[in-house]
Amino acid sequence: MKQVAVIILNWNGLELLKRYLPAAAAHTVSERADLIVADNGSTDGSVAWVRENFPQVGVLELGENFGFAGGYNRAIAQTRYPLTLLLNSDVMVPEGWLTPLLDFMDSHPRAGALMPKIKWDKDHTSFEYAGAAGGCIDKLGYPFCRGRLFEVVEKDEGQYDGPAFPVAWASGAALLVRTDLYEKVGGLDEKFFAHMEEIDLCLRIRRAGYEVMCLTDSEVYHLGGASLNKSNPRKTYLNFRNNLLLLHKNLPRGEGRRKLFVRRLWDTLAWGLFVAKGQWGHARAILKAHRDFSRMRRDYTDFPEENIFRSLPGADKNIIIQHYLRGRKKYSDIYG
Repeated sequence: MKQVAVIILNWNGLELLKRYLPAAAAHTVSERADLIVADNGSTDGSVAWVRENFPQVGVLELGENFGFAGGYNRAIAQTRYPLTLLLNSDVMVPEGWLTPLLDFMDSHPRAGALMPKIKWDKDHTSFEYAGAAGGCIDKLGYPFCRGRLFEVVEKDEGQYDGPAFPVAWASGAALLVRTDLYEKVGGLDEKFFAHMEEIDLCLRIRRAGYEVMCLTDSEVYHLGGASLNKSNPRKTYLNFRNNLLLLHKNLPRGEGRRKLFVRRLWDTLAWGLFVAKGQWGHARAILKAHRDFSRMRRDYTDFPEENIFRSLPGADKNIIIQHYLRGRKKYSDIYG
């Protein structure tokens, strides 16, 4: 068996596969790595196209759409390589992208999850929104990145390059994990369905005593928004609901209640801003997110004893205050 399975999860993504799979196949398949397309019950002919055009790429048919979390859980359970890299179907990979990641995992046994630098496929000089140079979480539980605060995405000028850097979370667009550890901590939470499930996974990896890192020696180029564009209220719904679930299940019970009370106040402010802008779909999405969270929280009854959030990169700041009230537009404006 090779060292790593690079798994692309596909659901009716024929056009994305045509655009991105040729580079992935050319720059991934090696003596150390296999490339596998795990299909979530597509009906667009994408499975047949992969088999016809890329015989060196494995195909795993899951039979139905289990979402991002469920699809990867089933694919990893059936492949069982020592390492697994979750790769979005809209990521362009350059030559040599994988070797630094594998070498780092070889030499750092306490690294449980690792991501490359993620840049935008439409402009290779810019970071990409969903990951950039590593994920952080602020004191309210809002995710942000080195290289991205809210809608401000920085140009990559090497400002975050250097040795591997510990992060709160690694992006699911290109996420390398130790397979045994992934399964030990429970894999991706399928109740999330999509969005922020990789953040939840990374928190459990950190609680298990492993590091989550970003290695800028490797970079990939992510299109982003292939499944849900940020203008879609469904994306707003999933982000708000899943962020509340993330806090609820990963905080000690008493601290979680206090944090969630404060978060509801801040989310009310976000709802008001959407109303003021006339963005009724997004405003309704926040209300639905809170209603569904109130129901779904009952599914979680086992809470950690330690508040891991206190030690996360970014947890010493309120990024809403930093960004909107103090005018700090970039991560480097806050942390120098």
